[in-house]
Amino acid sequence: MQIHWKSRLLIINSAQIQKMSNHTFSLFFPQLERQLTMQNEMRERQMAMQIAWSREFLKYFGTFYGIAAISLTTGAIKRKNPAFLFPIIPLGFVFTYQYDLGYGTLLQRMKGEAENILETEKSKLQLPKGMITFESLEKARREQSKFFIDK
Repeated sequence: MQIHWKSRLLIINSAQIQKMSNHTFSLFFPQLERQLTMQNEMRERQMAMQIAWSREFLKYFGTFYGIAAISLTTGAIKRKNPAFLFPIIPLGFVFTYQYDLGYGTLLQRMKGEAENILETEKSKLQLPKGMITFESLEKARREQSKFFIDK
């Protein structure tokens, strides 16, 4: 009779443990969801800041580029030397890139390329020595603490 009572107690305890783990999961899941939502919100804000920075930079750089282009073209015409126009070429690349980032489709193209890399070139994304594990972190921590103790 006593053995039967202990086995019932174990069944109750395992049921309680299962209930507690389900309850813990139900508490943890919304927290994880909120954390993921917050991380996505932060990523969106950082991207918005990058686009805004690019547009603001474009205003100043566009003004500089326009003045430089007019000045260099005037100098090339007056001196009859087309070499004065050479600096316009690299400045044009920078201007075009910033315009494409701020107002064009550069971000969509980059997103598409990133998705393609994630799907087809997974091996290029692997970390050297594989994923970081708790054991590897502990090993590094122990080695580092030995280093400081030895000094």
